[in-house]
Amino acid sequence: MAGGDGGAQRFFVSYTSIDVKWAVWVAWTLEAAGHEALIQAWDFGPGSNFVDEMHRALSDDRRIVVVLSAAYLTSAFATTEWQAAWAADPAGTKRLLLVARVEDCERPGLLRPVVSVDLFGVDLDTARRRLLDAITPRRRKPGVEPAFPR
Repeated sequence: MAGGDGGAQRFFVSYTSIDVKWAVWVAWTLEAAGHEALIQAWDFGPGSNFVDEMHRALSDDRRIVVVLSAAYLTSAFATTEWQAAWAADPAGTKRLLLVARVEDCERPGLLRPVVSVDLFGVDLDTARRRLLDAITPRRRKPGVEPAFPR
């Protein structure tokens, strides 16, 4: 995985048009943390070939961040985007597919076993922390001893 040692990582943000505000926020947050985020809203300019741009985005060593909503699940183009990442890493060992739920919606079919991160229903700082924690491949053992269960 690119940047798996804690360095800069490369991402493609996959979304449907209704979730563009979430997608832009995700891309901005990733880049503000020193990563690279390719996103249609910023990087697919007038006159470019959308299909070619998508092919290049999905062919590079990028991880895909799915901005998951009910609308995303009905988009044929979005489906092919996340399926490309899943096909390249079906066991999830490279963590190429990151699912960021932006509303309470199901993760059907092959998305069901992919551990997701929820960005909805929380404040800005919590959402930012959740997103950045999710892209960091590490063990999540707490730094302090847990309370004794009674």
